[in-house]
Amino acid sequence: MNRIDTDPTPGPLEAYEELRTGFTAVVSHELRTPLARALALIESGSDPTEVLTKVRAEIEEMTALVDDVLFLAELESGRAVVAFGPARALPELERVATEYADRADRADVKLEVTGDPDAELLLRPRMLAVVAENVIENALRYAGPGTTLRLAVERDPEGTTLIAADDGAGLDESDLPRLFERFFRSDRARASRGTGLGLAIVKHIVTSAGGSVEASGGTGRGLEIRCRFPAT
Repeated sequence: MNRIDTDPTPGPLEAYEELRTGFTAVVSHELRTPLARALALIESGSDPTEVLTKVRAEIEEMTALVDDVLFLAELESGRAVVAFGPARALPELERVATEYADRADRADVKLEVTGDPDAELLLRPRMLAVVAENVIENALRYAGPGTTLRLAVERDPEGTTLIAADDGAGLDESDLPRLFERFFRSDRARASRGTGLGLAIVKHIVTSAGGSVEASGGTGRGLEIRCRFPAT
C-alpha cells in the first residue's frame, strides 16, 4: 500500500480561519441540500407518513453536521480535554464495535477487534470512543458490502498504534493527502450523506494527545488508518 502522512496540525489562527471558511462552505451547500430535499418532500403531496419519515432523516442529517462542526470547534478551542489517562484501549474498542454491530450487519460489513489487551493510551476513554466511532462510520459508508473492518491495537517500546483497516473499495491515491481535511469528501464519498468531518475529528484528537495519523490504500485495495500514540 502507498502511504501518506498527514500535514502538521495548523496553528490556532490558521485552524480558526480554515474552520470558518469551511463552515461557510457547508452552510452554503451542505445544509442547503437537505433543506431543499425536505422542502421538496413537503411540497410533493406524497403520503404524509412517508414524507414525515423522510423529512426526519433530512433533519437528522443536518443535526449531525452541526454537531460535528461544534465538536470540532470545541476541540480546537481547547474546551474539550483530550488527554486523560492512561486508559486501556482494547475494552473501549470492543465496546464501541458492539454498539455498531447492528448497523454493521445492515451494511454487510464485518467488524473485528484484536490486539494487546494491556495496551494503554494517554487518552480519555470518551475521546478514544469518538476515534473508534468515526473510523467505523467511515468504513460503513464507504468500504462497501461484503467487506471487513479490522480494529487493532499494537504496542512496542516507542508507543501504541491503533489501526483501522478495511478491505473494501478504497479511494484514489491522489485523495489520500486530503483524507483528514475538514469537509473533504472524495468523488465517491460525495454520494454519501457523511458530514466530511469524521476523519478530521480523528486527526485532531490523536494529534492533541501527542500522536500522529497516517493513511494508506488505493482504489480496490481498501483503506488503512494508523493512529500512532507515544508510550504511556
